[in-house]
Amino acid sequence: MQAKDSSPPDGGYGWVVVVSAFMVMGLTVAVLKTFGLFFVEIQQHFDELASTTSWITSVTIAVFHLGAPVASSLCVQYTHRTVVITGGLLAFSGMALGFFGLNMVWMYATTGFLQGLGISFSWTPAISIVSHYFSKKRALANAIASAGECAFAFTFGPFFQWLISQYGWKGALLIIGGIQLNICVCGILMRPLASSCLLEASHCETETPPGNGASRKDKEDKSSIMHKTFNWMLVRRPEFVLYAIFGILAAMSFFVPPLFLVPLSYSLGIDESWTASLLSILAMVDFGGRLLCGWYANLRVTKTIHLLAMTITLISTSLMLLPLANNYLSLAIFTGFYGFFFGTTVAIHITVLADVVGMREFDSALGLFMLIRSTGGFLGPPLAGLIVDMAGDYRAGFYMAGATLMLSAGFLVVLDRLQERKKRGSQTRTKPEKSTLPFPSLHLLKH
Repeated sequence: MQAKDSSPPDGGYGWVVVVSAFMVMGLTVAVLKTFGLFFVEIQQHFDELASTTSWITSVTIAVFHLGAPVASSLCVQYTHRTVVITGGLLAFSGMALGFFGLNMVWMYATTGFLQGLGISFSWTPAISIVSHYFSKKRALANAIASAGECAFAFTFGPFFQWLISQYGWKGALLIIGGIQLNICVCGILMRPLASSCLLEASHCETETPPGNGASRKDKEDKSSIMHKTFNWMLVRRPEFVLYAIFGILAAMSFFVPPLFLVPLSYSLGIDESWTASLLSILAMVDFGGRLLCGWYANLRVTKTIHLLAMTITLISTSLMLLPLANNYLSLAIFTGFYGFFFGTTVAIHITVLADVVGMREFDSALGLFMLIRSTGGFLGPPLAGLIVDMAGDYRAGFYMAGATLMLSAGFLVVLDRLQERKKRGSQTRTKPEKSTLPFPSLHLLKH
């Protein structure tokens, strides 16, 4: 039996996997982003407070992040394909059961918990398998896959609004759940690189001719193949810890601008119809930023971690300038800058994670990174809200987000220097000893 090649093909069927991941991003995160359209409908139906209704989305986001390590662990134990299909079924179940709308607790359990778990089980393995299929073109592949979130979010807004007007919020939930069943189709297309890692390892042992021995590369490949457990010990690696701290600080900032952009525009006296267009601008430039940065990163002109630090600095600068806007045009321009650089960051931050930990530990690292990063997502909006309340101005929230992002860039710089120092130390240890004779061949002539 001929074992399949488990090395990244950097193309071929990998592009089918990228398109599938593109669809999964749209059918998960884009749905979560536009779920706010159901907010008022659900609130009025159950006659509940806004704070009570908002817990539906809060539960979804929490479970999405907290379920990431579980999803990664299942990918390690089974396959990405299996986990994505499971996620599609869970997402459908959450929306379909939400159709019954029994009470608010029911909504927390269905469109909150089940939908969040479905998103986590779909998103995490989808973005992970893309990195497994690509090495040289990993940045571009990740950028294209993540762009599905923007493309679908741009169209889901008016589409969901139309569904609600035609079928009511319950009917709309059921239809959206049916659409999310396409996640299972995408999962089926995510073919594993190797059919059975243990079988492949056994095959390598039996096929190796006795006496020849295995090369160092073969041993490393076999070690990678046999590594089939979730590695929680990554939290002891300084490189991963530094990148996780960056993730916490970045997440504290990323959730703030979309939260206060609309209120800020209202405070400037901008009409409601023009304010809605800001969100469309944000989605379009985000889409362009992801694709452009993925293409540029693929050229390998700039080290990926350097590129990430650069884009984080530019996001921070744009957030610091955004509060200076005093009319629609200036606000739209600064919003465009923020959205574009946000897209460039999202396009490559998973690629940098793969570079930091290596592909052998990537599945475990992605789950842990999502789990740790969630603390920033939970702390950021309330902290920014507190600062806004104290200052009495929505601009304060943007200053807070910009300053936090600038701090996160510092951890990327420290991480890069640590990697460079370890690389130099490794090169020094492996440097071959110089021969005592200028021409080693003369040593043979003596005999």
